[in-house]
Amino acid sequence: MSVKETTIAIQGTEEQGVPLPFKPHKTNSIQQIRYVCSIAAMHSASAIPRVIPITHCGPGCADKQFMNVAFYNGFQGGGYGGGSVVPSTNASEREVVFGGADRLRELIAASLQILDADLFVVLTGCISDLVGDDVGSVVKEFQVQGVPIVFAETGGFKGNNFTGHELVTRAIIDQYVGDYDGPREQGSVNVWSLLPYHNTFWRGDLTEIKRILEGIGLKVNILFGPESRGASEWKNIPKAQFNLVLSPWLGLQTAKHLEAKYRQPFLHVPVIPIGAKETSAFLRQVAQFAGIDVAAAEAFIAKEEGTYYRYLEDFTDFYAEYWWGLPARFAVIGDSAYNLALTKFLVNQLGLIPSKQIITENPPEEYRELIREQYRTIADDVATDVDFQEDSHIIHQLIRQSDFGHKPPIIFGTTWERDLVKELKGAIVEVGFPTSYEVVLARSYIGYRGALTLLEKIYTTAVSASA
Repeated sequence: MSVKETTIAIQGTEEQGVPLPFKPHKTNSIQQIRYVCSIAAMHSASAIPRVIPITHCGPGCADKQFMNVAFYNGFQGGGYGGGSVVPSTNASEREVVFGGADRLRELIAASLQILDADLFVVLTGCISDLVGDDVGSVVKEFQVQGVPIVFAETGGFKGNNFTGHELVTRAIIDQYVGDYDGPREQGSVNVWSLLPYHNTFWRGDLTEIKRILEGIGLKVNILFGPESRGASEWKNIPKAQFNLVLSPWLGLQTAKHLEAKYRQPFLHVPVIPIGAKETSAFLRQVAQFAGIDVAAAEAFIAKEEGTYYRYLEDFTDFYAEYWWGLPARFAVIGDSAYNLALTKFLVNQLGLIPSKQIITENPPEEYRELIREQYRTIADDVATDVDFQEDSHIIHQLIRQSDFGHKPPIIFGTTWERDLVKELKGAIVEVGFPTSYEVVLARSYIGYRGALTLLEKIYTTAVSASA
């Protein structure tokens, strides 16, 4: 079964070709969608070790979220609490007519008997939110008994899975972590960054983020993924010295909430670092904000840069021999976090020319100008525009109209772009949802080590495409 058979929630008509110049226009359909609905934040819950989501939704909703986001997207798998483990009420017509509170109560009680978890997270779907089930009251019955369980209302009309992620993190903070007015641990940080599972490489990337932050002397609550200590790490959130939001916008609402709740400051770094230049600048910025030992941080940076540039020196032999046949212009199509990070790296460290940047996750309007400003200052002498677009039909027309010069382009996109890239006789590196031609375990494309992996991927793809 292909991703096209499982991922499209809303289909437009088949592309028939549009005469130039193409002018995007609004329709009531989206072709080849690039995000999923809010209840897919079940993956944000299951991304925390030994946390299990419970879904109160219609039959098939949870399974579709898993197949879309965690299977046909790098074939990541479900982990301890995701995939086929997730309990669901499978709400039917009976629950629509009479309400599903009793069904949910029964499901929670059964889950507690069968499943071993440190925390349960109840997420609601469209049916329960529309009929008005009092999920909070049902969950509270178990909370007063000492059961570690929280709930978040994540019906599809609340937004996409980015919205759901913020709802789930806030639910855990308010209902499980709770109030705190104790001492702070200097040199400790909570990290809010990539969206688990939706970002295909989130596990390896968060591992690299934790490694480099620990390298300069910080104690890191990474919160999601295999390097997280699970629910106990979330309990330590209010003890941290500060929060780090490492993304263009995702996590800002959470950091602002923590600032109000615990008087905890936060540092916002919009560009996820790729390569030595960006990563070293990022670490220096964090070290200065945290007030940690500068000498120790600089020693770690020097060691990492030394290793990075030794590998890069060997790479230059290949680049000097084959530069004439390698792509010179590129496009990036994907969520803002990777889009911005890749564009910075490709321009500043590889000298490639940006032709088109398209952000696909529908960021809230209040953050869009901040994101645009980042693209206006990609480099000292390079500025570019960015488009916010969700519909693949429109996206592909915009790419067709882009100027890639006389060489075949390299497109950093998704499975949806594969046929388009063949048409353009270019090369494709799949870097976002859905990524259905990559099997991803612990791969990272960020930091020092991830950048080397990314270089391997880019130029192996470019050489293979020209063969």
